[in-house]
Amino acid sequence: MEGKPLLEGIDSGRLERIVLARIPIGVDLLEAIYEVVKREKIQKGLILMGIGALKKAVFRNLKIFPREYPVTPKDRIYFEVQQPLELLSLSGYIVPRVNGEPHVHAHFSASTVMGDSIATYGGHLDQGTITFVKAAVAIGVLEGIAMGKKWVEERKTEDLWVGKE
Repeated sequence: MEGKPLLEGIDSGRLERIVLARIPIGVDLLEAIYEVVKREKIQKGLILMGIGALKKAVFRNLKIFPREYPVTPKDRIYFEVQQPLELLSLSGYIVPRVNGEPHVHAHFSASTVMGDSIATYGGHLDQGTITFVKAAVAIGVLEGIAMGKKWVEERKTEDLWVGKE
């Protein structure tokens, strides 16, 4: 698109430390990540990886492009798989919300056996994704980078911003 900026924000910082957490069997993966963020006092970070097994996964994806904002549940699909799954990937970020509370935004993919083949699904990590056997998550804590959530009137929601405002 001619004339449209290719970036809305950019900044750089450094990796302060890496936090690795082992998540027990039978807990909500998203809630466990929030617990890591709380215990380690993480305000800004990157979810570097997640690996393990799940007994239930809840994927959230955009189903249609909304005609108006904000995006609502009618614009989304929540897809639930309740059987053994392999957690293949987990990535995302942690930033402060407008009110200062930390926000975890994560995407994941997981595979499961369907008949004699393997099916892989992906989407936003949502509540209700439950661990099984073992799970581990690594978070890189960031320092010196300007990022957070801010109100975006165009989309009528808090959204990620990066760089000096």
